[in-house]
Amino acid sequence: MTIADSTCGGSAGPADRSSCETPDSARDTTPVGGSHAESGFSRGSCGTHTVCGTGPSALLDGRPVAVDPEPGQCLRTWLRDQGSYGVKKGCDGGDCGACTVIVDGDAVHSCVYPAHRAAGREITTIQGLGTPEQPHPVQERFRRAAGFQCGFCTAGMVTTVAAMPDGAEANLDRTLKGNICRCTGYRAIEDAVRGTVNIDDRAGGVGRSTGTPAALGVVTGTERYTMDMDPAELPAPLLYAAVVRSPHAHARVVRVDAARALAADGVVRVLTRDDAPTTVFSTAQHEIEADDPSDTRVFDEYVRFVGQRVALVVAESQRLADRAARLVEVEYEILPANTDPELADHPDTTALHGTASPGGRRATAEGRPVADPEGVARADANIVMEMHSEVGDLAAALAASDVVEERTFHTHRVSHTALETHGSIAWQDPDGRFVVRSSTQVPFLARRTLARIFGIDKAQLRVYSARVGGGFGGKQELFTEDLALLATMATGRPVRVEFSRKEVLTATSTRHPFRIRVRLGATSDGRITGIGVDVRSNTGAYGNHGPGVMFHGVGESIAVYRADAKRIDADVVYTNTVPSGAFRGYGLSQMIFAVESAVDEVARRLGIDPLDFRARNLIGEQDAMIAAHEEPDLIIGSYGLDECVQIVRDSLGRTRDEDAAALPGPGWRIGEGSAVAMIATVPPRGHHSHTAIRLEADGAFGLDVGTAEFGNGTSTVHQQIAATVLRTTTRRVRLRQADSDLVPHDTGAFGSTGTVVAGRATHAAATSLAGRILARAASLLDAPVEECVLVRDRVIRGEQSVSLVDIAVDAELRGEPLEEKGYWGGTPRSVAFNVQGFRVAIDEGTGELRILRSIHAADAGVVVNPEQCRGQVEGGIAQGIGAALHEIVRIDESGTVTSDILRQYHVPTYADIPRSEVRFAQTSDVLGPLGAKSMSESPFNPIAPALASAIRDATGIRMTTTPFTRDRIHAAILERDAEASEPDPASTSASASASASASASASASASASASASAETVGAWLS
Repeated sequence: MTIADSTCGGSAGPADRSSCETPDSARDTTPVGGSHAESGFSRGSCGTHTVCGTGPSALLDGRPVAVDPEPGQCLRTWLRDQGSYGVKKGCDGGDCGACTVIVDGDAVHSCVYPAHRAAGREITTIQGLGTPEQPHPVQERFRRAAGFQCGFCTAGMVTTVAAMPDGAEANLDRTLKGNICRCTGYRAIEDAVRGTVNIDDRAGGVGRSTGTPAALGVVTGTERYTMDMDPAELPAPLLYAAVVRSPHAHARVVRVDAARALAADGVVRVLTRDDAPTTVFSTAQHEIEADDPSDTRVFDEYVRFVGQRVALVVAESQRLADRAARLVEVEYEILPANTDPELADHPDTTALHGTASPGGRRATAEGRPVADPEGVARADANIVMEMHSEVGDLAAALAASDVVEERTFHTHRVSHTALETHGSIAWQDPDGRFVVRSSTQVPFLARRTLARIFGIDKAQLRVYSARVGGGFGGKQELFTEDLALLATMATGRPVRVEFSRKEVLTATSTRHPFRIRVRLGATSDGRITGIGVDVRSNTGAYGNHGPGVMFHGVGESIAVYRADAKRIDADVVYTNTVPSGAFRGYGLSQMIFAVESAVDEVARRLGIDPLDFRARNLIGEQDAMIAAHEEPDLIIGSYGLDECVQIVRDSLGRTRDEDAAALPGPGWRIGEGSAVAMIATVPPRGHHSHTAIRLEADGAFGLDVGTAEFGNGTSTVHQQIAATVLRTTTRRVRLRQADSDLVPHDTGAFGSTGTVVAGRATHAAATSLAGRILARAASLLDAPVEECVLVRDRVIRGEQSVSLVDIAVDAELRGEPLEEKGYWGGTPRSVAFNVQGFRVAIDEGTGELRILRSIHAADAGVVVNPEQCRGQVEGGIAQGIGAALHEIVRIDESGTVTSDILRQYHVPTYADIPRSEVRFAQTSDVLGPLGAKSMSESPFNPIAPALASAIRDATGIRMTTTPFTRDRIHAAILERDAEASEPDPASTSASASASASASASASASASASASASAETVGAWLS
């Protein structure tokens, strides 16, 4: 072992978050909308604007503002310092467009525009374009088109569109190339640009495309996200934090020397392992804490991946904290590191947690034995979880099959890339209670975990989220909340912890990479006889979500097919790489890619249309769902899978000639592929939601729910369910949400539960309240309750009526407020279905792939909000295309993530995503609220296998490793052509055959050994 003295480079973000790396050339033009003189804004003799002769100034959203930025500060941070919170931080490098503002008529990315160049300019932010009361025409178009979901990108989108020159809408591929949306799939954004109206402004209930309650706030930049908090609102001056991170994949922290950092200007504290609780926990948040291994500490003696937190610097500004973090000196004892999951359980590989490896390494820590983490199957072998299960006899079933497909598939790491980075602000109220405002999907679970880590009563802690800028599972973790709370406890002042984009890409979590070996047999008439999978999942350095992702992934991916025999062999292993975590689809996207590819391959080998082959083998409405383990509370609450298959089959057939005629030219090959997916509408092992609703004094309704809004649309869904039950409009339902002070408990918005679990709780509460209102009205009208009807703002009985205002007054006088609570516990559970079809064209000379047709059919039960649900499907398709064709988290041999900025990590832009035909099966679920089912994460799951099968249809090549990048497709084509040009062995002479046979016999043992070694060591990518 070696000893290394190293100074960690502060946070994993840029060296100075307020720097401007690529400033534009200076311009001095008359602003759009009038001259400077017309605006009442004068220039000084030096050509810059002045305010009362005090120095350089700018006209910001119509008001003069002095320009005196910090040296090197970028325009974005300066604008936010002025209170322009509509200007968002998304990437730090000019790649996402969330910070776009208009400078002298031109749209610019303010994160790479020097703040000092604001002097003498007219700057318009999203907030300067219009207000909620008087929105700009572009803002209104975005509202009426529902041109956003989480809305974090919307400020940049709106300002970009508002600054477009005439005719730019004809080339949106170019106009919007600098703006990323992670949620919508861009169709709704295009609709907004072109003025298409998608929202029904009548504010109706279930079945209507009602707009979200935050729409005007989002499109005008006034809706507050986590970091959009004025420091003046806090009880004491705000402090800022920067994380010191490990440069090593595996090491022991010998010493942290913070002397130089503490001597730096503005530094208040440097917090290390000595200042933090030693409680073990999991960053993953589930209702049952034992679902995830407790293998994490706030600061650990051992670092197990490049980027792991080592210390926290707290200072008076973000700039000072970042600079001081680079002054913290850390001494490390370098330990053996392993980045290959196939070697995780090798006897010579060091155990990363708990029990020492056979070599005796890491047997003690600080003189004490190291215990195995709770919830880890075999810590000595780096195995977090393993399962072996079988129904029937797979070996016998495959032996009796006419066709057996055996193939190994690999899926890669993908970043969630929610545009709002992880962040929290913590403070202590005057009454002594701690408050954490966080960008989280799970405020109640975060509160529970924080209370346990810090040993405080939950009643002394409030956790809440404002509007969250995207999640996709990445914010079902505890990444910043504990740091912010620790710093507040240590300093007594409010503290902000906000990750840079680089920190998110390198030090939070990714999708789990899987290696999946599939064996699938079928008879010649197209009946699947058996399915077997052997799976290894790489959970990285920590086990957050590892067991759950594996268990869920091998579930519905296999259960959707009938077969007499099924076998699962699976494990989850530790490696010295960035941790994996919850990601949209939660293991199903990886497994469905492998299983559906094998199903498609068997169908082609049998000469059967792949969709027809699936239709013969998919479970029916009355079939049990078995994936070598049965989940007794999982039922088919409505069955639209057959309808979804038919929709895709018909649509592909109807457009076949049209797409064939649209081929770009010679050398292009056309192919089509499809895939099916099934997903449980609620996670297993408990998911709970409480809600409350009341009749308020003005006759409107106040609804409190625990679920967070991060583009999943639950805010609208809750309003529509309540409005439907109470026979009113969504305008009369006032929503409060995502605050641990509002309701007793809510497990959180993940696993697509916002509609099904929390929606059922809302339905229950609203139903009870409606009954009480009718009973109170019947008493006031002296009428039988069954003759009373609740309609909008009153209860009617024939020609008699009483207003809800009068009912509320009467209830108040009686001391009997009309308020009801709702609850649902997440079981039994139903399933949702999705079928995706693609038609693609591939240029065999370059490997370029173009999507000619995208068709998606979904069984979402009764669709609560058609436009919103369509947007969820389109967003899932877009994210799936990105994961299948472009995006990849790259890790080098040292364990370092090298794709650490967005320009190296290809999130699809407007030009990358085709418009999809989205259609819904006509079903009504027996379990969901008013017949609804979830549809947030499931559309992502069938995308990769459908594209892989389309590539197979076009080229004859079965791609087994994601992503299908252009260079990989081209390399596979060259390999195919090289193999095709080799001489046919059957045409060789008998003597040559005999000679070859003898040679082969002599080397058979060595060849078999080499093949096995290559498969074991070399097959794993990413």
